[in-house]
Amino acid sequence: MLKNITRSKAIQVWFVTVALVAAAAVAFGASATLETAATLAALCLIPPVIMLMLWPRDLATTAGDVLRGIDRPTDR
Repeated sequence: MLKNITRSKAIQVWFVTVALVAAAAVAFGASATLETAATLAALCLIPPVIMLMLWPRDLATTAGDVLRGIDRPTDR
């Protein structure tokens, strides 16, 4: 199931999860302070940035792939 998820979908799920947690916290009476807003911003922004940096990408085409006529090197 998780093999078919894209980067953008994973980030969307993350933002929705954090928004739901924030809404639940406000509904249950948590105080909204500057520190809470900063923590929420960190929770929203830092993991997606790390996810974008570490997510596996397609391999670049090498000179050998071009000489052999391989369009997409996916067997590595």
